[in-house]
Amino acid sequence: MKAAVVVFPGSNCDRDLAVALRNAGAEVTMAWHKDDALPPGTDLVAVPGGFSFGDYLRCGAIAGQSPIAAAVKSHAKRGGYVLGVCNGFQVLTEMHLLPGALMRNAGLKFICRTAALRVATADSPFTHGYAKGDTVHFPIAHHDGNYFADEDTLQRLQGEDRIAFTYADPVNGSVLDIAGILSDNRRVLGMMPHPERAAEPAHGNTDGQALFRGLLDQLATA
Repeated sequence: MKAAVVVFPGSNCDRDLAVALRNAGAEVTMAWHKDDALPPGTDLVAVPGGFSFGDYLRCGAIAGQSPIAAAVKSHAKRGGYVLGVCNGFQVLTEMHLLPGALMRNAGLKFICRTAALRVATADSPFTHGYAKGDTVHFPIAHHDGNYFADEDTLQRLQGEDRIAFTYADPVNGSVLDIAGILSDNRRVLGMMPHPERAAEPAHGNTDGQALFRGLLDQLATA
């Protein structure tokens, strides 16, 4: 499986995401934001956390207009897989690959700690390594992770089983405690918590391994 990790000015979790994917068995290439095409044969595009373009204007807004954005959107529309973590989730909403928006945390403070999450669905390439209802623990580190969507969108996400993860306890004001959502074809996942920071024993927690290994297993048998 070939993965491309997109790097923007201000990305700071790109290496972490690449290491987690390589450890799971992926062949990983770093893609610069000014590239106008993805590496040949890319199966998965991974958009990492950080502070792309310094979070100026609006988190992810400038990154969503980068030259690489058109290639990422075309990849998703062809049915390719896309994972956006933290700032990557913000970028995917700005690209309109996922609905809703990430707003300033309800407490107006940056939050950096490990959060308990519930797996809301196991019916996706990203979450099938878990069981629905499982509790996992992933680090969070964000200032604008408060997920919001209008009522029609929320009803659609619920009705189509597209909420991937929820916070076990309120964290940042996210509506329905949403921590991650899926696209309508279930091949795009955006999530605020960092599974790549819980993917090896040195992290003190390996709850994220099932996401990466499960995804690679799914792609290998597709």
